Amino acid sequence: MLATRTLRPAAKATRLLHPTPVAARSALHTPWRRLASNKSRKSGTSPNWIVNSLGVAVAGAAAYFGYSYVNGDFKGAWIESQTGGEKQVIDVNDLRAQFIQEKRSLKSPAVYIWGSNAYKVVDPGSNDKDIKTPRRFKYFNGQVLRDFKVDEKSGAAITESGDLIQWGKGFSETDFKPSKTLTGKNLKSVALSENRVIALSSDGSVFSLPISKEEQGTGPKPRESSWVPFWAGQSTLSYRLLKPSLGLGEKVTAVSAGQEHVLLLTSSGRVFTAAASTEHYPSLGQLGVSGLTWSTRAKGPVDACHEVTALKGSKVTQISTGDYHALALTKDGRVFAWGDNSFGQLGVEYEPELPYKDTPFALPLHKLYGRGKYSSTATNIAAGGAGSFFMVDAKRILGPEEEPKDVRDLNSVTADTWSCGRGIWGTLGTGRWIHLQDSPSKVKDLSGLAEYDEKKKQMSPIRLRYISVGTTHVAAVMDNKTSVSSETTESLDKSRDFGLDVLWWGGNEHFQLGTGKRTNLPRPSYIKAPSESKKDEPEARLQIMPQHKGKVGNRSVNMEQRVECGRHVSAIYSAV
Repeated sequence: MLATRTLRPAAKATRLLHPTPVAARSALHTPWRRLASNKSRKSGTSPNWIVNSLGVAVAGAAAYFGYSYVNGDFKGAWIESQTGGEKQVIDVNDLRAQFIQEKRSLKSPAVYIWGSNAYKVVDPGSNDKDIKTPRRFKYFNGQVLRDFKVDEKSGAAITESGDLIQWGKGFSETDFKPSKTLTGKNLKSVALSENRVIALSSDGSVFSLPISKEEQGTGPKPRESSWVPFWAGQSTLSYRLLKPSLGLGEKVTAVSAGQEHVLLLTSSGRVFTAAASTEHYPSLGQLGVSGLTWSTRAKGPVDACHEVTALKGSKVTQISTGDYHALALTKDGRVFAWGDNSFGQLGVEYEPELPYKDTPFALPLHKLYGRGKYSSTATNIAAGGAGSFFMVDAKRILGPEEEPKDVRDLNSVTADTWSCGRGIWGTLGTGRWIHLQDSPSKVKDLSGLAEYDEKKKQMSPIRLRYISVGTTHVAAVMDNKTSVSSETTESLDKSRDFGLDVLWWGGNEHFQLGTGKRTNLPRPSYIKAPSESKKDEPEARLQIMPQHKGKVGNRSVNMEQRVECGRHVSAIYSAV
């Protein structure tokens, strides 16, 4: 179940302050004498204290529920009791009423998915071409997953035990329901390219296998070693191992794939790239090696790994890929970009005579603020389709000829989000419909946000936990404080915590924004949480659960919910 919170009218991200507990509103009082006298005159009988008391009770209840209805709270006033079949009244002004669905979600880990269903990815059992609002994926009911990726044509998930699950007509035109494919490898994460699955195991091994079930069965199969000495056999599945040249004790820790290429990040902060397409060789500089093309590549496997040497000396902590470009974030807060720049997704001027850059370069983040009054440090990156996003901490410093006594906000930090690339569907989140944006533009609704920190007793900037970028749409998960108490807790069923705010924007041609409408959204917006009941429930905006302890069968598991945007598809899943 998705976490929810009561929807406030005209909820916006701009300058969002996280709500804090408030005392329940005082009961409405009506002068009982006036009620009694009116009752007596209307009925023509003498006043009676029992009748008067009943009149007061009825009028008070009517006034209370009338007030609640006007304020949008009436629909959640009655819920089924947890202990019996009787119903009990819940004070809709009590903060606990906002957590009812959160508590239910602890008992039912699930995957919610919506968007294009033309290839049976969203709901294999449905003939609907599009799924308009979040829908449970029945196969994953009661499961927590290590990773989950969706595309318009196929989906892939890593189970809690480390096995790969695939589905969709891109996987098989006839057997498109979820099926285990690569097993026994203790996989931890997965990425999807145009026609290959890139899976990373816990020991750092990187597997590249065809998305197609037919090709997995008919392609060349490698020999596999066994834990039994001198006992090796052939794999039942066609796949290749990507083998970067690693140092002693170094291993691959993260993978990210575009349409034709994949990035590998190692524990030493080095980055390797490789081709990740069965049909095409990367030709838009996305491998990050100057002059590397199909004709100039060295002899050997077509998917040989290449170190991005332009990043040597910079410890990379995060990687992200768009369809044909790539981003890397370093430990010291710099952002490097390379690959296709046809829509300005690299954040530098588009040059028609040179539409791509095959050598990584550092973005001049200091130019985003100018005048020498701010120091800028990137904290997060995200890429997808033909768009790029950078999250930047801007710290106020002394400018030229400024005196400390004259600067009231000295050393204060503002967290901003910037975007560039293709924005014709509103994908950049800036409120504009623009074909090409080759200079980073601030996403104002996700910038300059702050909330009061109960522990620090001060205002703190609200950063983004992460952004997931699809081909035409985007979702941002805010790193807002989920606890309304200064005391920490691990179990949400014993706490009074909120969920994490999620905002959506961009293209909605296949209902991938989950609004139930096809209207594109050029600015970050909330969407409604799906209802789990046929009965009327109070409207609530969709939120996701932060890290917490929940039940999976008879086990207690640390889990959280995560958001994933793919090509015209969106999903929220329970992750271990």
